[in-house]
Amino acid sequence: MNIPVGISARHLHLTKEDFCKIFDSENLTKYKDINQPGLYAANETVTIKGPKGMIESVRILGPFRSYSQVEISKTDSYNLGVNPPIRKSGHLQDAQTISVIGPKGSVEVPVIIANRHVHISLDEANSLGIKDDDILSVKINSEKPGVILAYFKVSEQAYKELHLDLDDANAFMLKQNDIVEISFNKNK
Repeated sequence: MNIPVGISARHLHLTKEDFCKIFDSENLTKYKDINQPGLYAANETVTIKGPKGMIESVRILGPFRSYSQVEISKTDSYNLGVNPPIRKSGHLQDAQTISVIGPKGSVEVPVIIANRHVHISLDEANSLGIKDDDILSVKINSEKPGVILAYFKVSEQAYKELHLDLDDANAFMLKQNDIVEISFNKNK
């Protein structure tokens, strides 16, 4: 099965409570929609700060969530001086925190490196016999080809795509919307 690649640059998700602590507003404003239904990049950006350094203009993704988290690449972690775990979004156990700085103040937020995953809708997952967190192989036919493992991320509605961070995308010389081939064991 062929699917497009979505490249995920550093970003963060916030609770409304954390957002209100660092901005003079209670509402995110939409910059642009992203491929996943109902999600968008917000106009609001922040600075993230670790023990070793900081990165400015990190975009918030909306809408608000029930948890706050920062998602970075391994390269970003060296610049910040942190060693975040590789996790599924929202799985924040053992995650270090970093400072998220806005115009009104700052909050401490867990930081992770998001695992490689393929978004798939619940209906399609059910029809294919796929469960959340099932492992799949991804064949990459770029100038620097290879095969990687990823996880399925099943949600009620989803735009089917492989999400990689910038480090993974750069390693395989992939760009947004390139096509990769996925395979999985339908008899799990």
